[in-house]
Amino acid sequence: MKLLILTQYYPPEIGAPQNRLHELAVRLKVKGIHVEVLTALPNYPVSEIMEGYENGKNRYEEIDEIPVHRAWIHVSKSKGIVSRLLNYFSFVWSSYWKGRKMKHFDYLLVESPPLFLGYSAMALATKLKAKLIFNVSDLWPESAEKLGIVTNKRLLNLAYNLEAKCYTKAHLITGQTQGIVDDIRARFPEKRVYWLPNGVDVSFYNPYQIQVGNFREKNGFSEEAILFFYGGIIGHAQGLEVILNVANLLREHSKIQFILQGSGPEKEMLLELKKTLELNNVHFLEPVSKKEMPSILKSIDVALVPLKNLPLFQGAIPSKVFESLAMEVPLLLGVDGEARMHFIEKGNAGLFFQPENAEDLAKQALFLAEHPEKRREMGQNARKYVSENFDRNKIAEEFLKELW
Repeated sequence: MKLLILTQYYPPEIGAPQNRLHELAVRLKVKGIHVEVLTALPNYPVSEIMEGYENGKNRYEEIDEIPVHRAWIHVSKSKGIVSRLLNYFSFVWSSYWKGRKMKHFDYLLVESPPLFLGYSAMALATKLKAKLIFNVSDLWPESAEKLGIVTNKRLLNLAYNLEAKCYTKAHLITGQTQGIVDDIRARFPEKRVYWLPNGVDVSFYNPYQIQVGNFREKNGFSEEAILFFYGGIIGHAQGLEVILNVANLLREHSKIQFILQGSGPEKEMLLELKKTLELNNVHFLEPVSKKEMPSILKSIDVALVPLKNLPLFQGAIPSKVFESLAMEVPLLLGVDGEARMHFIEKGNAGLFFQPENAEDLAKQALFLAEHPEKRREMGQNARKYVSENFDRNKIAEEFLKELW
């Protein structure tokens, strides 16, 4: 069996889809599937072509023995809608012209968002005589509309029509969460839809094989400090203002420190808010490579995972949850619905707070800060739950059965 993965985002970029797709590719290869990847020159999240790939260098490489073909993409520091559309559509165009020269595949799996990549995917699936698998990690354009990121009605109508066309043309639709799967099934009951969840490599994120590094010392945190950690994209959907507002409420508790590690469109706004509130207990750190994360997670006390308080996120499971839980880090979860059901109610791996509710988050944070025995208990529950339910090896095995 031959599978082509079409995605705008892939390692060496850092991010959720990058890790998820590469980990799936590696495991399918181990199972005897011939997997190749068609992706863009790496530029995310800093909107700049990475060193070593400038001027079209390394258009072909192998990562963990997976052949990776790279197509040109328009990159700009501008955050305007025109620049973003140029970014998306440049890769739609270049990926098709790159991919049409490839040979036959049995399946073509395309990652959405960006939804517009569906244009290239549908054309390439026909050209390469491949069955189209449309993998949905976010219900776009619905999420973009409800977050207020896209407000142009004409553009939204075009996007909804494209979404319907992609689903209709797909041999199989895969959704990252059960909420996404249920939504698509309700709107397209005639289509075959499969839950392909994110997960974690429990052998890589293993607290019993990782030594505590110098994360605390390097960043000026004492051993007595209780570190509440957010790691990931600093974007619109996360509603990270709640962390700074909680830090303001708990500023007299000197041992409690809040860390936001990552980059994204909202970072400058949050830095300004930190300055305005004069917060000494909030620390912004730059993103790091995947290989550094286990040691960092071993060094913190609680993982913070918030999202904005929108019905849209009832079915969301932020990818950053899995690594933290595998490392026995208890969770402070500000995501209602599916994530709460899995990790708080079933897994007993942490505490829930009402999304965007700073007072509720402050209450739960204080409880965890004052009860180290509860943190340990929840951390142990956390690793057990994700090992049993979200092990990447098991996920790949089940997906392969669906393809056969």
